Amino acid sequence: MKNGKLGLLLLAALIGAPTASALAYDGTNCKAPGNCWEPKPGFPEKIEGSKYDPKHDPKELAKQQTSIQAMEERNKKRVANFKKTGKWIYEVEKIPADSAEPAAKPASEASASTSAPSASWVSPAK
Repeated sequence: MKNGKLGLLLLAALIGAPTASALAYDGTNCKAPGNCWEPKPGFPEKIEGSKYDPKHDPKELAKQQTSIQAMEERNKKRVANFKKTGKWIYEVEKIPADSAEPAAKPASEASASTSAPSASWVSPAK
């Protein structure tokens, strides 16, 4: 009998728990429906210059930009080598120096490529 009452009590708690948490916040401070975020008391309107300002070091931010530019250069070398050889080589150090740079087109090819597309990009018929 004691186990039955305990089970009934647990069942009632499980059913009532979600409704109790849903009723905990009535949404009276929402700026718009679904926009109910509020800063804690004492949080400044302007972050810059306050104790919450992260004060990013320009040198640290420049490091990220430098690494992104280096990554883009490596990717250019990989793509140029792939276009030239048809083989993808991930390690840039293993790419031969002569195949890393795209070959410059002669002036006659450069002007011809702008007038009409070549047939090399057309997919083969199935």
